[in-house]
Amino acid sequence: MIEEQVSSREDTVKTAYWLSEESPLAKKIKGFSLRESQLQLAEAIEDTIASHEILIAEAGTGTGKTFAYLIPAFLSGKKTLISTGTKTLQDQLYFRDIPYLRKAMALPAKVSLLKGRSNYLCLHRLNHAEDFLFSQGTIEKHLNRIREHLPLLKDGDVNEIKNVPEDSPAWYYATSTADNCLGSDCEYFEDCYLVKARRRAMTADMVVINHHLLFSDWKLKEEEEGELLPQAEVLVIDEAHQLPEVASQFLGMRFSGGQLTALVKESLKEHEKEAKEFLNFEKVCDIFEESLETFRKSLGPPQTRGAWSDVRSVPTVIQTLDLLKKDFLVFVEQLQEMAAKSEELERCWQQAHSLKMQLESMTAVASTDMIHWYETFQHSFAIYQTPLSIAAPFRHWVDKMSCAWIFTSATLTVKDSFEGFKEQLGLHEARELLVSSPFNYEQHALLYVPRYLPHPQGEAHTIKVVEAAIPLIKKNQGRTFFLVTSHRALREAADLLTKEIEYPLFIQGEKPKEELLKNFVEHGHGVLLGTYSFWEGVDVPGLTLSCVVIDKLPFPSPMDPVNMARGRVLKTQGKNAFYEMDLPKAVLSLKQGVGRLIRSIDDMGVVMVGDPRLVGKEYGSIFLASLPNMQRTRDENTVISFIAHIHEREE
Repeated sequence: MIEEQVSSREDTVKTAYWLSEESPLAKKIKGFSLRESQLQLAEAIEDTIASHEILIAEAGTGTGKTFAYLIPAFLSGKKTLISTGTKTLQDQLYFRDIPYLRKAMALPAKVSLLKGRSNYLCLHRLNHAEDFLFSQGTIEKHLNRIREHLPLLKDGDVNEIKNVPEDSPAWYYATSTADNCLGSDCEYFEDCYLVKARRRAMTADMVVINHHLLFSDWKLKEEEEGELLPQAEVLVIDEAHQLPEVASQFLGMRFSGGQLTALVKESLKEHEKEAKEFLNFEKVCDIFEESLETFRKSLGPPQTRGAWSDVRSVPTVIQTLDLLKKDFLVFVEQLQEMAAKSEELERCWQQAHSLKMQLESMTAVASTDMIHWYETFQHSFAIYQTPLSIAAPFRHWVDKMSCAWIFTSATLTVKDSFEGFKEQLGLHEARELLVSSPFNYEQHALLYVPRYLPHPQGEAHTIKVVEAAIPLIKKNQGRTFFLVTSHRALREAADLLTKEIEYPLFIQGEKPKEELLKNFVEHGHGVLLGTYSFWEGVDVPGLTLSCVVIDKLPFPSPMDPVNMARGRVLKTQGKNAFYEMDLPKAVLSLKQGVGRLIRSIDDMGVVMVGDPRLVGKEYGSIFLASLPNMQRTRDENTVISFIAHIHEREE
């Protein structure tokens, strides 16, 4: 069971003691040493909790921010939510970091881990899968593997099952969604893994969650439709740099073709079970899916993004949308006729009715405070309404929560200023703290910008970046992250490196992210190529990763409809969208990418940025001023010598 009891003991010792060399932690943690930056952060968090205020804190890599917020949170005795950027970080917190403290700090605290619905097995769907499976094969094999694990599971978390691929279609049948969950009517309700996890969270003193779950709870409470999380007295937002993007998603609206496809699949399964006498239903579904695909194609090829206003008047879009709505209505009417046959068909009909209204709403003209845009995928599409600004509603939520707020990350400032982050979230009067990394970047890291590289928009750019990186990769015997800003560059770089280096390539997309990273570390001499998902949240200390290549400065796409709309608003306010929005985003992304290099006190390495704008444009100084204070060079021989020194040092 994901619930831990920290043994009880009377103890009013302050945070400073627990982070000192005299504390039990110092005896239990190998290599423990007093870090002034960690102590400074922890004491600021302790004061913030006591005063019920708001703190925004950037803590450089190696500060030890996790213990810096966990210790004062435990000592406060207050109900605490810890929200992280990803489920991976949740698991790291709960299964690694908190147990360290649990053994040393004899404090009465019950801790729970809570994830979103899709992370827990659904016993109802799992045990009824055969009733509606049209074919056997791989799906059935994977479902049987999942069932075999049931007696061994602690919490029903899908991560507990290792021998079923994360992209297997079997997970569709083994987990539920908000739309197909039967709730308290389910025969397995009392044994439901999700229900049990939520109940534990409600009674725990500390709950480890992620940002998406935090905002899901907020949305439910705002709409007065229930709650997922308990009321907290302390709310710690780790990896807070991700918060504005997640908030924009949840404060906006999204409608996708995938929702309709899933509904058709679910309805066909229930029709097969309960309403076979409705002979025309399969044909109705086929026609509906065909019109859905026709509409998707009318929006453009896969990976198209644009303003909805650009396509809503296009004749083919108008025609295919009208056809989709007509066929959707027939589908809904057929479901209504079958609804009396079973509770699940009734639920399918209600969901279809709701989605039909959403389709009408999302294809109408949006309000002026929303950005209305669309996106196409290989087999689906999505239409969005994203808020122009989240500052006012987010600030309203912060005030309404009435708790201490701690926002922390390694990347919140641009040129040591928190103003951009504070502006996005409406946190103008929040306390600020900037603590530098304790790592010796000046001696241990080298920033290299090769000479004579072409402009990043040129066709030959990726070729030239790879050519400049190859001598470094060879000298470093692999041990490299090659981070790029587009999938096109990823494919091109992979093709070029395959021909030129002898070290194995681990390419994003060939395997799940965690498996790819595991293979990279185990080999010890690989080159991992990745896009933005590898720019942050990846921790590979030691010589295994001692070179990071970044193809270009990570500016957002100038054609992104959300950025374009927000840029127009800034322009009407007399502001420069590039300096107010695009540049800060790129700076924070570059800080994340560079942050992959030095992960421990003894790490050394080289960062190569293949973008001449870093040293050739005036705004390049803002990037440089925001990065750790590293040695810099444009000379390849200097870099080769530095790498040789790293290897000599390791020997």
